Amino acid sequence: MSEPLNTPSSEAYTLLMRRRSVRAREMTGPGPDRTTLEKILAAATRVPDHGKLTPWRFIVLEEDERRKLGDLIVCALLEENASSEKNAEAMRGYATQGPTLVVAVYSPSDRKPIPEWEQQLSMGAACQNMLVAATALGHVGQWLTGWATYSPSVMRGLGLGPRERIAGLLFFGRQDEAPAERDRPDLDDLVTWGFPEKVDA
Repeated sequence: MSEPLNTPSSEAYTLLMRRRSVRAREMTGPGPDRTTLEKILAAATRVPDHGKLTPWRFIVLEEDERRKLGDLIVCALLEENASSEKNAEAMRGYATQGPTLVVAVYSPSDRKPIPEWEQQLSMGAACQNMLVAATALGHVGQWLTGWATYSPSVMRGLGLGPRERIAGLLFFGRQDEAPAERDRPDLDDLVTWGFPEKVDA
């Protein structure tokens, strides 16, 4: 018999409230092994997904494969941005900052009349679940975007389809020291309790 769903866990809430991204360039190795990484990826599938469209997929890059992405980014910079070779070369290490890299690919579907905005929200939830799962399994993570994630040449080089986009580069590794907390928003500035009053135009 499978485990019951929606089981209360105060430990899970504590984890959510104490999770903190760690800069990929400050991560140490090793990254998650295959079994652990599969658990992290499985967590990505446990998100709201209106219409069961699975509008996401993932490309796992380790070791030399991250360097291949770095080479691709350099070539794309020179091709698309008329960047100097020096500036392009400085980006070669962007994909090798952390021990393990997962490229989160947004892959929208039109199999059902589900608004694309809702599919984008599902993609974001999948990425967040991976970050939380990594922390729960003893690793740290960071979700990065930047120029490379919007580059048509990079997307083609990674085999993305015409409607697909890179939602982010998720790095996973370990930390030598616990990261410092950062400022968090005040709930009073964000939450309205009750039906909002009408605002005159």
